[in-house]
Amino acid sequence: MTTNDTRIYLASGSPRRREILEQLGVHLERIHADIDETVLAGEDAVAYTERLAREKAAAGWRVVESCGLPSRPLLAADTTVVMDGEIFGKPADAADARRMLRAFSGRRHQAITSVAVREGERVLLKTSVTDVCFKPLSDEEIERYIDSGAPFDKAGAYGIQSRAGVFIERIEGSYTGVMGLPVFETAALLTEFGLSFP
Repeated sequence: MTTNDTRIYLASGSPRRREILEQLGVHLERIHADIDETVLAGEDAVAYTERLAREKAAAGWRVVESCGLPSRPLLAADTTVVMDGEIFGKPADAADARRMLRAFSGRRHQAITSVAVREGERVLLKTSVTDVCFKPLSDEEIERYIDSGAPFDKAGAYGIQSRAGVFIERIEGSYTGVMGLPVFETAALLTEFGLSFP
């Protein structure tokens, strides 16, 4: 059953996720849900993002319940970047950002975003995996990008929608998935919880 109610809870502080959802016509109430994002021993990138999306949804739902908020779908997501089995999270500092961008230079990596939607005990999850191919980067290009301040709140030290877009020769998969919220999978999940698109 679909409804005209497009209100959901968003367990994410990401301005990019908020912007994508608002473009879909979804009305958001931000829920603060902090979790430990440490990678577990032997955990691959897909298992990692799926676990974090579920844990963020669970933490967010505890806030909804403890505050006595009305029941409506809660969306949580996690994005990471992986290459050769190594998971690249948000860079700790400029040196870490430099290391990541040098690693991606002239090579292909994957951007993985898992999205979980929860209402009560019902939780559904979808994952988007996109191949991203970087052109070879000069040291000067890397330094200019680091100096812009753009890498520091993004998995893999770059945002496809920012000036780092000029580094990307091509992608195979979801552009919005690389941004942090794959629109196709997100809309499919929210439809399962009664929202309708477009």
